Amino acid sequence: MSESGAGDATVAPVLSTVADDDVFVLQKYETLEKERLFYLGPRCKDDLSGSIDEYYALDEIAQQLKRHADWRKITLQFPDSLVHDSSLVTQLLQDKFRDDDRQFWVVADTAYSACCVDEVASEHVSADVVVHFGDACLNAVQTLPVVYSFGRPQLDLSHVVNRFKEQYEKDDKVCLMANAPYTRHIRALYDELKSEYPNLIYAQINKNLLEHNCTIVGHNSEADAQREPIFSLGNRVLLADDAVEPISSKPMDAGYHLFYINIPQDPHLLFLTTQFQSVKLYDPKNADISQGPFPSLMKRYKYMHIARTAGCIGILVNTLSLRNTKETINALIELIRSNDKKHYLFVVGKPNVAKLANFEPVDIWCVLGCGQGGIILDQYNEFYKPIITPYELTLALNEEVTWTGNWVVDFKQVLNDIGKQIEQSDTNADSNGGVDSDEDKPEFDLVTGKSVSTSRPLRQLRHLELEAADGSSNNDSSTSSSQGLTQRSTNGGVIIKGTVSTSAGYLQNRAWSGLGSDFQGQEDFDEDGATVEEGRSGIASKYESDLQKAKRS
Repeated sequence: MSESGAGDATVAPVLSTVADDDVFVLQKYETLEKERLFYLGPRCKDDLSGSIDEYYALDEIAQQLKRHADWRKITLQFPDSLVHDSSLVTQLLQDKFRDDDRQFWVVADTAYSACCVDEVASEHVSADVVVHFGDACLNAVQTLPVVYSFGRPQLDLSHVVNRFKEQYEKDDKVCLMANAPYTRHIRALYDELKSEYPNLIYAQINKNLLEHNCTIVGHNSEADAQREPIFSLGNRVLLADDAVEPISSKPMDAGYHLFYINIPQDPHLLFLTTQFQSVKLYDPKNADISQGPFPSLMKRYKYMHIARTAGCIGILVNTLSLRNTKETINALIELIRSNDKKHYLFVVGKPNVAKLANFEPVDIWCVLGCGQGGIILDQYNEFYKPIITPYELTLALNEEVTWTGNWVVDFKQVLNDIGKQIEQSDTNADSNGGVDSDEDKPEFDLVTGKSVSTSRPLRQLRHLELEAADGSSNNDSSTSSSQGLTQRSTNGGVIIKGTVSTSAGYLQNRAWSGLGSDFQGQEDFDEDGATVEEGRSGIASKYESDLQKAKRS
């Protein structure tokens, strides 16, 4: 009996409902292996390590790392689509440095868009260099050296040629483009089609954008270095034969269509649709062509009118490492203030619906992020408030809203536009003697069809004066204490110590503003609150009160 009792004591008691495998079916992978055939090729079935080594150009990476003996701590950054290769890549690199004391870390959960270098995560381990795998936007990196490895994906060139010929006529003007990994096939595709399509051009990576401490491995474009670019488009240069005339403004004006290999992210795709007459995407994974629907500019135009009548604008910063980010923030703040609007500045690495929903007083968000993957377009209306870009905000705050048909994500051009707009507004103010005769005029909202008087909460701030709290007023004590230091502005905000707070104004207008607010105004309302009492203790199956009752019985 003693042995049996001792054995029973080692068995853990059941503390919850028994759950079988069916309960966790949504958290399981259906297959143990990731699909690698479409980018590694058939060789990966027999020699996965060799295919991974060749795909990521690990030999070239090792040579680059060995040239810099001071690079001891190395971070390997992978996008979500390639993170399943990270363990094998790390093992292969460690084997190449078996006799060298190098430390490797995998950065798989990037705090920003995967095309950008995650400097923040790398600095957590005091990294000396970042090896960035997969597609890249080549944006400026402030501190750390970077080694880019786009990858060497396989592509059925003959199938792509056949699908291309099904889509275009012989005399069509077409530009061949791809994301960074598949750009290695663009020149070969161009050579296959050039004899039949005389108006064909192609895009290559603009290596002039690279900083002095950045290197690209596994990508050879020496044959294209002899060609003179006919146009520069973001991080790409457009190349062609000498017979093709240079493009003066943008490819759309010259009548060019785009044939793009792979599926770009929504912000980059929207940018491309504004640069070409039509866009057709070839998906290497499914070997299929997509012609839409693509992100629409009509929604952007609607959001511009919402920004025009917004009283509170939230500046949403995804990263501080992009070119001209800090200058753009300062320029936006000056532009918003010059239009008598309130702004709040937020730095959020991974914006999502839940995070932004916490800031209800914000009428519209202006996001500063990477033009390739860091801008939120909200295609499915998931966010509670609209999200626009600095360029769209600049257009919205003009005296007259004019839509150019462009979608600009370059901060440098936005800075120039903001500077011109502020200079123009200062000129108009000087011509009017610094007085706006229509400063109390409401703004007409084209979206709702109503006049809005709260679009400029900072208007007439210099004319508002704070009133001292009057303890002998007829209001009740709670009302006088809550409004003693504030005075409601005529434009929807609340003045707190000489500063307009739209958040405080929003809070005062809410029916429920916190615990106890629903009891204010009642005659039996106790301002001191209830007395704190001891509650239940113990576990759910046996509270202490239940045990005491059992003892008494």
